[in-house]
Amino acid sequence: MNHNNISPCAEMVSPPAGSPMHQPDFLFGVATASFQIEGASTEDGRLTSIWDRFCTTPGKVLHGDTGEVACDHYHRWQEDVELIASLGLDAYRFSIAWPRVMDEKGRPNQKGLDFYRRLVDRLGEKGIKSMATLYHWDLPQHLEDRGGWLNRDTAYRFADYADLLSCELGDSVAAWATFNEPWCAAYLGYGNGHHAPGYADHRYAAQAMHHLLLGHGLSLPVLRQNSPGAQVGLVANVSPGYPAQDCEADRNAVELYDANHNGWVLDPLLRATYPAKLWQRWQGCEPLVLGDDMAVISRPMDFLGINYYTRGVVSAKGENDYQWFELPDVERSQMGWEVYPQGLQDIMEQFKRQYSNLPPIYITENGFSSDDKVEQGRVQDGQRIAYLKVHFAACSRAMQNGVDVRGYFLWSLMDNFEWAYGYERRFGIVHVDYATQVRTLKDSAVAYADYLAQRRAGKFAWEPVHNLTARP
Repeated sequence: MNHNNISPCAEMVSPPAGSPMHQPDFLFGVATASFQIEGASTEDGRLTSIWDRFCTTPGKVLHGDTGEVACDHYHRWQEDVELIASLGLDAYRFSIAWPRVMDEKGRPNQKGLDFYRRLVDRLGEKGIKSMATLYHWDLPQHLEDRGGWLNRDTAYRFADYADLLSCELGDSVAAWATFNEPWCAAYLGYGNGHHAPGYADHRYAAQAMHHLLLGHGLSLPVLRQNSPGAQVGLVANVSPGYPAQDCEADRNAVELYDANHNGWVLDPLLRATYPAKLWQRWQGCEPLVLGDDMAVISRPMDFLGINYYTRGVVSAKGENDYQWFELPDVERSQMGWEVYPQGLQDIMEQFKRQYSNLPPIYITENGFSSDDKVEQGRVQDGQRIAYLKVHFAACSRAMQNGVDVRGYFLWSLMDNFEWAYGYERRFGIVHVDYATQVRTLKDSAVAYADYLAQRRAGKFAWEPVHNLTARP
């Protein structure tokens, strides 16, 4: 790399010299989710979702915030596409709101479908690839009233929904992710009640997970038939575990942690089985598995999306459980999550060792939350810039060690409704003033855009280097 030709702004965030991430076909993008940005929760035939209901339940969401307006993306989508284009992004990952596109009888809601058609068409005109997530947690409430993900029928209703969307948009979407973070939907929604619909029972979580994964497997052939030019996969939140102390008990705790946070989703998808360690911890919570369910769930995927934010440091809690060990004096985000970029390299290399059939990876979410403010027209978010720099470096090391990573999507395009934390936590590279809906580029967005511009101009060379094991 000729550093004399690289702007200081691009250098602040860019992957290291020679990184495979500099390849011209490596995708850089940003990500959002429908409930977190769209608003317009009752317009044009949109039905109530479980998150609409959850937000109105006292004490569930910080400050009583709701997604009723959010970032008003439903009305400002054209402005937001121009914003995405101005950053020079290769791809945009967004989710589709199931309650916006189907009525209670499963019939198409044309106004909702038209919204997404206009969005993907405009993205295409701008040369931006659409990566659509079908389910980012906003289940129609009428399906929850019939049992939600505890009801096996919901998996089949999801396949119907996937059929409709891929028929409508299959010619314009580059990649379909069936589910975003089924771990969160199952455990936070049904296991501990932190997310909608708010149940707290490990048996419920296990059964909900099984039906989420079944819905994924049932939808794969439908998506491939209707959208033959698109890639199809699933997005999982992952977190490597590390022992608090180098002892047998804590190493066993790490195995339990890994089974819960990673294997619970990936083993069914890539091994057609649930990890035995999971039921060692949650005895008597095994889900009802019928017929060829596991064969359906483990149908081959074109990609695996992984969302990475932090690691878990754990210690033993008896023989069959673990507990979090809080390290003192480490950098943390506004969410309280430790900044640990090495974990991104470690978890991807772990998956490469564990799964012989591991598909290509997209990092579909990675980002930093901070209490950002606009001061004299500028948002200085140096912590986020530094966070991206070291995580890009960790991804680069994993790629140089043979992990097949095809793209990297920052979370998030803009500040938005952060689920149970409402509007307090800001993950965006674009600041949103929720009172005025004014969008302001943060310094991280400026640096990211500058890197992408200089990459397109050929300022960054890449070199395939293998077996780079040095840690930072």
